[in-house]
Amino acid sequence: MNDELIRSVLTDTRHIALVGASDKPERASYQVMTYLLAQGYKVTPVSPKLAGKTLLGQQGYASLAEVPDKIDMVDVFRNSEAAWEVAQEAIAVGAKTLWLQLGVINEPAAVLARDAGLTVIMDRCPKIDIPRLGLQKQA
Repeated sequence: MNDELIRSVLTDTRHIALVGASDKPERASYQVMTYLLAQGYKVTPVSPKLAGKTLLGQQGYASLAEVPDKIDMVDVFRNSEAAWEVAQEAIAVGAKTLWLQLGVINEPAAVLARDAGLTVIMDRCPKIDIPRLGLQKQA
C-alpha cells in the first residue's frame, strides 16, 4: 500500500464511521475509536447494539444509512465476509474511503468499492499508520 495514499486519506478525512464499534474497552474497535477521537476526527460508532446509545460521547447508529452527517471514511471492524455488505453501504452513503482493518481482507468488496470511486485501504489500522507516518497530534 502506498504511504502517500494513506497519508492523503488520513489528512483529508474529517468524519469516520466506525462499523463494528464495541462498547467493550478491551476490544480493538473501542481502542481505535478512542485514539481517533483524540486525534481530532469526528467518529461515529455504527453497530446495531449501539443504536440510540452513545459511545465515548458519540451518538451510535445501527447502520451507515442512519448516520445523518456526510461520511468521509468507513472504518470496518467486521469479519472479511461482512466487508462486501459494508462496501455496498459505504457506496450508497457516498463515502470517499473504505478502510478495512487488520485481518479484514475481501478483494471482491475492494473491487466493488474502487469501481464506485472509493479509495480502498485494506488490512491496515489508522491507529498504527497515523504515528508511523508522523501525523499524530501531540497531546
